[in-house]
Amino acid sequence: MAVNYGVCAKEIYEALGGRSNLVSVAHCATRLRVATVDDSRVDRNRLEGIDGVKGVFSSGGQLQVIVGTGAVVKLYDEFLKVSGMGAATKEDVKNAAAARQPLPKRMVKALGDVFVPVLPAIVASGLAMGLVEALGKAIPSFAGSDWYGILDLIANTAFIFLPVLIAMSAARVFGGDIFLGAVIGMVMIHPNLLDAWSVGPMDAAEIPVWHLFGFLPIRQVGYQGHVIPVIAGVWIMCKIERQLHRRVPEAVDLFVTPLCTVLATAFITLGVIGPVFSAAESRVLEFAGWVVTVGHGTGAMVMGAFYPVTVVCGIHHMYNVIEAGMLAAEGRNLWMPIASAANFAQGAACLAVGLKAKNPKTKAVAVPSSLSAALGITEPAIFGVNLRFGKPFICGMAGGAAGALLGSLFHVGATSYGVTGIPGFLITLDHALQYGIVLAVSFGISFALTWFVWREGAGDAGKGAGTETVLYAPVKGMVIPREEIPDETFAAGILGDGVGIEPEKGEVWAPFDGEVTFAADTCHAIGITAPDGTEALIHVGIGTVNMKGDGFRLFVAKGDRVKAGQKLLAFDIRKVREAGYSAVTAVLLTNGGYSDVEIAKSGKTGRMERLMTVRRKGKSGNDEQKIP
Repeated sequence: MAVNYGVCAKEIYEALGGRSNLVSVAHCATRLRVATVDDSRVDRNRLEGIDGVKGVFSSGGQLQVIVGTGAVVKLYDEFLKVSGMGAATKEDVKNAAAARQPLPKRMVKALGDVFVPVLPAIVASGLAMGLVEALGKAIPSFAGSDWYGILDLIANTAFIFLPVLIAMSAARVFGGDIFLGAVIGMVMIHPNLLDAWSVGPMDAAEIPVWHLFGFLPIRQVGYQGHVIPVIAGVWIMCKIERQLHRRVPEAVDLFVTPLCTVLATAFITLGVIGPVFSAAESRVLEFAGWVVTVGHGTGAMVMGAFYPVTVVCGIHHMYNVIEAGMLAAEGRNLWMPIASAANFAQGAACLAVGLKAKNPKTKAVAVPSSLSAALGITEPAIFGVNLRFGKPFICGMAGGAAGALLGSLFHVGATSYGVTGIPGFLITLDHALQYGIVLAVSFGISFALTWFVWREGAGDAGKGAGTETVLYAPVKGMVIPREEIPDETFAAGILGDGVGIEPEKGEVWAPFDGEVTFAADTCHAIGITAPDGTEALIHVGIGTVNMKGDGFRLFVAKGDRVKAGQKLLAFDIRKVREAGYSAVTAVLLTNGGYSDVEIAKSGKTGRMERLMTVRRKGKSGNDEQKIP
C-alpha cells in the first residue's frame, strides 16, 4: 500500500515532540535530518514504527529519519506544511545540531576533528622512525652513516613540528586563517626558546624568564610535543581574528587584523594559555599513567575492554592527546598496547565469524574486515560484523581486556602513535616479543570465545528462492564493501545492502533494464527499479548534496525507461574532491524482499562488469529473470 505522506509527516512531527522541540529540518537524497531542542522528548519507538520510516539513528547531534529515495522529497514538503517551518540546508541542520550538543561532547568532537587530518603525517612519520631504528639496530655500521642521519631527519620531522601541524588543523576546525594558526604553532616552538624536551633536568632558577608589563613573566621554554596548549591558543586566536574582522574597517583589515591577531595571541598564549594548559595537560597525563598501571594492570584491562565502545561512540581520537603527551613527557607511549590489544581482538572475533559463517555474503565482508582490523582499522569489523551480531563484539572486548592487562604487566611502550596491530611492531622494537604475546593472547581469547559462543542464525545462512536479478557495475573503479562506505547510514545497511565504488571515471550507467523512479534535483543520486521490483540507488559521493548540482549532469528524468549500460549521469571527480567530499559512489538495494545478495565483484571493476546478483523471495526457485 502506498504511503500517505501527509499522514506520515504528521506522525513524524508529533513523534519528534512538535514545533517547540524542533530547531531545523533538512533532507538529502534518502533521509530527513533533524536538529531537536531535547532528544529525550523524541518518541523513538513511535518514530521507528511509522509507516514509511525505514530507520532512525543519531549522528553528530542530528536525528536522521531514513525514508528512502524519492519519498524523502515528498515527505519533506509535507513536513514543512505540517510544522510551519522554513526549508533548511543539510549544513544548517549540522551546525544547529553541533551547537546544542553538551560542552564535553563538543570538546571531544573538536579534538577528533583536529587530529584526524594530521594522523596520516603522524602514521607515516612513526612508521619511518620504526624502520630507521630497526635498520640501525640490525646493521650497527648503518647507525652512524650519512644515510641514517638523513632518513632519521625525515622520519622525525612530523613529531618535531607537531605543534605547527596541530595549529593549522585547529585553525581550520575553529574557522580561523590556517596560516595565522601555523604562525602561532611556530611561535610556540621557536628556536629562540629552550627545547621543552631538554629542560626536564634543569633547575627552575636556570630557566630564563621575560618580565613583561611588570606582572607577566614568560618562561623562555618551547612547547615541543604539547597538544592541548596549542589547540587552546589557536582557539583564542580564532576568536580574536573574528572579532577584529567585524570591527576593523575593510580598507585596513588586510594588514591590521593579521598583525593584531598574531601579536595578541602570542602574548596570551606564551604568558597565560601555555603555562595553564601545560599544567593541565600534565595532570591529564599523570591520570592516564595511573589508569594504565593502577591495580597491577587492572585499569589497563578495563580500558582494553571498553576501548571499542569509544570507537563506536566516535570519541577514540581523544586518546591521541594522551599518547602525544606521554611521548613528550616520558618518551614512551603506554596507551598504544591497550588500543592495539582491543583492535586486534575485534579483528579476531570478526575473523572467527568469517570462517564459521556459511553465508557467502557474511564471509565476503568479515574476512577482509578482520585483515583491516589487524592493520589497525577496526571500523569495518566493528560496524559491519561484530556489532551487527552482538556476541562477537563482546568476545572481542574480553580478548582486548586480557591483552591490555598483559601489555601493562610487560610495560610495553611505543615510540610513536597512530599505529596499532601488526604495523605496531615497528614502533615497539624494544618490546617486540612482549608485544607479540599481547597480540597473540588478544587474538586467541577473542577468536576462541567467538567460535564457541556465536551461532549463525537461520536467516543469516539461508539463500531463499525466487527471482534473480543481475546488477552490473554502474561506475568504473575500485569496489569496496558496503561497511567501508564513509557514511553511517549506507555503511550500516539501513537503506539496504550493496557496495561502494571509488570511481575512476565520472560516468554512471544503468545497472540493469528498468525505470528511473528517482532523480535528485542536485543530480548526485538516481534510483532505478527493475521489472521484478528490485530497486537500486546510485548515490555519487558522500555529502555531495551540498554541491547543489555543481559538477553534475543528468541525462535522464524520473519516469524514463532505460536499458542496461545506458548513460545516466556524469560528474566531475576533481570538483567533488576539491569541495572536500568523498567521491565514493554507493550502489544499494533500497527495498526489501530479497533473500540473498551475492557480491560478484571485489577489487577493481570495469564498465558494466557483473557486480551483484539479487535473489528475491518468490513462489518457485525456478522463477528466474536475468538481464542479459
